[in-house]
Formats: sequence, C-alpha cells, structure tokens
Amino acid sequence: MKILIRLPNWLGDVVMSTAFIAAVKQLYPFGVVDVIIKKELGGIAALIPGINKVHLFAKQDYKGLGGVYRFGKSLQTEKYDLFFNLPHSLSSNIMAWASGAKQRIGFKKEGGLFLMSRSYAKPAGLHRVDEYIYLLEQFTGKTVTDKKVTLQVSGQPEKSNTVIINFNSEASSRRMPVDKGQSIINNITAAFAGVKFILVGAPREAAFVEELIAGLNNKAQVENYAGKTDLAGLCALMAGSKAMLTTDSGPAHLGNSLGLPTVVLFGAGNEHNTAPYNKNNLTILRHGGLVCEPCVRNTCKLYGIPRCMQLLDEFKIINALSLYLK
Repeated sequence: MKILIRLPNWLGDVVMSTAFIAAVKQLYPFGVVDVIIKKELGGIAALIPGINKVHLFAKQDYKGLGGVYRFGKSLQTEKYDLFFNLPHSLSSNIMAWASGAKQRIGFKKEGGLFLMSRSYAKPAGLHRVDEYIYLLEQFTGKTVTDKKVTLQVSGQPEKSNTVIINFNSEASSRRMPVDKGQSIINNITAAFAGVKFILVGAPREAAFVEELIAGLNNKAQVENYAGKTDLAGLCALMAGSKAMLTTDSGPAHLGNSLGLPTVVLFGAGNEHNTAPYNKNNLTILRHGGLVCEPCVRNTCKLYGIPRCMQLLDEFKIINALSLYLK
C-alpha cells in the first residue's frame, strides 16, 4: 500500500505530526509512507523516522490554486492508495483531490466535505498531536495507544555544558520583549556562571537576537547562532546541549522531540493545545495572573507588548533550569 501524507505548514506542527506518521506505520506496517512538505521546511524531513520519499512543495513554484492543482496532478503517476491531509486548508484539499489517490482523508473544513473521500469534523479542545491522530483513528476505526513525537539525529553528539535559548516566535504575542529577554539572560548567566548560552534563530530573526545581546552584562557566556544553522544543524546543536529555554515556538517542539530538557515560556498560546507533547524533561511556565491569558492572538491587543511575557517570574525560570543543569 502506498500512503501519502500532506504535512502541516509550520515547523512546530510538522514536528508534532511525527506522532501521526509513527501511528500510520503502526497501523499499516507494510505500507510505504511518502510525505509532502513545504520546501523551506524540507531539511527536517530527513530526521523524521519512517519516511520513504519526500515531495517538496513551494508556493513560489506553484502559485495560486491553479498551481496547487498542477502540483497535485503531478503526483498521479505515483498511484497512491491513501492521502492523509493534515493542514485542512482549501489549497491542500485541492492538492489531495488532484493527486488521484484512491482515498483522500481529511477534515471537513475548507471544502474537505466535497474534495475528500472521507472527511470528519475537526474535534475541539484536543492537543494538536491528538487532533491529527483522531483523523487516523476515525478512518481506521482503531485506537492508537503509543503516541510520541520523535526526531532522530544521526550519531550521538557529546553533551557540552551549553543551554540553547530561543526567544523568537512568528507571532509577536509569543515573542519575548527585548528588555525582558535581556533581564532573564542577565539573571541566568549570573546564576549559572560555568554554563555557555547559545542564542538561536532563523536568518530573519538575527536582528532581534543581536538587539538582545547588545544589552547583556555577561556577553562572554553567550554565543550567537541566529541565522547560522539550517534545521538539521539546529537539531544537532540541540542534541549536544544540556537544556533549552524557549518561547512557545517551533524550536520548542524540536528540542522536545529530541529528548532535550526544555523549559517553555508561554504567553498568548494555549499550552493545552500546542505545548510540546512529550512530558518527560518538560517544564511549562506562564504568568497566569491576567484575565486575558491565553488570548491565542498573534498580536497583543490590550498592551501592545505582551504583558503576559513581561510578568514571567524569573526566579521560577532559574529554578526550572537548575533541575536540568545539575
């Protein structure tokens, strides 16, 4: 049986979908699993266990719904038996329909009712991992019991006395305000004098990271890797570190999937739906004292700069990291 999975569009969601891929392999042990992934996230596919072939999709190459249809049609020669569509957008539903897969499985949103062979109502209130696996369980009528988000880095990097810091996020409501980020880093570098702290980020986040570093007291303890690693390199860097301190973001899920002890600072996001899934070596911190938490907005409408991030307790952050730096 040939199975094609359209992976989600965001890094964190792609990482969370690894549990779905593992579940598909569990229920279809003799199936061949291929995936479609956004071209800019393609580097992560090599770290996902169980994948046979990767189809890279770029909007720049296949513009508009017509381009999506052409991309889907180009897959017809593969003769897929099953197409699982995780993003549940109109464009991904059209892609699935154009692929000619014998059965197309997805949610009813955005035309799924008409373009999918089997479509299901999207459940409310589930964690994103459970939401994806719900789709598989509904289609197969079977229960998935072993759910784990996993990426695999080749080899076993030797652990160094380093901590990854990621204060970036696609949404400003989840991004650490510069002054608060500087205060946190100044306090943790003072608390852990023998530790090297590595700041990471995508190329477009490099200016933000440089601004953070400019206001630090203990610059000798800090290294700037923002814009200097690809996704595979970032995972290798994480695998060789002792812990990570991060905002609610894609790198939070990367670290968690690799088994890296991770402290996640939440602002606008809802940790019950999108926190890193594996509970071992995971600490979730939020202020929790504002009536607007969590607002699940991409921008802070009340305060401009997210007050839920500014009010995070730095003593709790130091205490959480100390559990992993013994």
